[in-house]
Amino acid sequence: MEKTRHILAVNVGSTSTKVAFYRNTERLVQESLTYGAAELAGFKDLREQLPLREAGLRSFIEKNRIDMGQVDLVISRGGLGRPAPAGAYAIDEAMCEDLMEGRYGKHPSALGPSMAMGLARQYGMPAVVIDPPSTDEFAPLARVSGLPEIERKSAFHALNQKAAARRAAAALKKRYEEVNLVVAHLGGGITIGAHNRGQVIDCTHGLNEGPFSPERAGALPTQDLLDLAGRVSPKDLSKKLVGQGGLAAYLGTNDAVKVEAAVKKGDAKAEVIYRAMAYQVAKDIAAMAAVLSGDVDGVVLTGGLAHSEMLTGWVGQRVAFIAPVFIFPGEDEMEAMAEGALRILRGEETPRKYET
Repeated sequence: MEKTRHILAVNVGSTSTKVAFYRNTERLVQESLTYGAAELAGFKDLREQLPLREAGLRSFIEKNRIDMGQVDLVISRGGLGRPAPAGAYAIDEAMCEDLMEGRYGKHPSALGPSMAMGLARQYGMPAVVIDPPSTDEFAPLARVSGLPEIERKSAFHALNQKAAARRAAAALKKRYEEVNLVVAHLGGGITIGAHNRGQVIDCTHGLNEGPFSPERAGALPTQDLLDLAGRVSPKDLSKKLVGQGGLAAYLGTNDAVKVEAAVKKGDAKAEVIYRAMAYQVAKDIAAMAAVLSGDVDGVVLTGGLAHSEMLTGWVGQRVAFIAPVFIFPGEDEMEAMAEGALRILRGEETPRKYET
């Protein structure tokens, strides 16, 4: 009989903190602590957000009467750290400092490892991340940008993309390492990756490439962006690009549910913008199909926005010619973290040291 393990999983996103408590891979309780864009816009940097996010995590623990003395491991979604292959990494001060400083890119997911390390130190258990967004399996061609001073970098929703890709592979009755897939994570941020037999050989960058999203501007015409930079402070421009862009900029809300409701009520502007987001998603899916030379076993739509049948319908209409479309609404990130944590606790996988 398998030994019982208890796992606490933390997943910090741009507008939410998801927390779940597991007995082995059985989820006992999960909550999503949400924060409004206006509330988060008041913080100058990620460090200022940390007390708010930590308070929410501790409230979850207290409300659900979780005995932290029974927790064997805390696992967090990773942040934009030093690029490295997929897998598990032990959380340490060097990792947390790189993430909080934004050495390799700024994103609220950087808060998760610091929150996990705080609990691990207080209660004496290990803390790890698995398949962080800085997972880097890029092919050499994918790194070339167009200017030698700028290299394209890997930064995407690796944890959920790989979990959804494994589900699609299972539906095809194959192993993840045997299939080619284009996976689109649709959430507060949107990333679209080319999965070549278990390796993500190219992907749109989660902060500055690809389609616009509920709160990110995505790829922009470069000369016009330079002109805008001359009229806006660097700090304000950064917020415009990540946090206040996309649906939020056009429609005043980052809530796709509200946008879809407006479309259904006949709001013409809302429909154009929402359709445009689907249009851009479809364009980048087709681009990643080209990366795979058209040898695509499936197109996968996942993430919170995949709950929108309107959005996935528009995307599906444009990309169904490429390959069968699989829709896995929501995120498998929590389950993927629990499964990864259990592999570590069983001794099947050893966390690597984070290299600065």
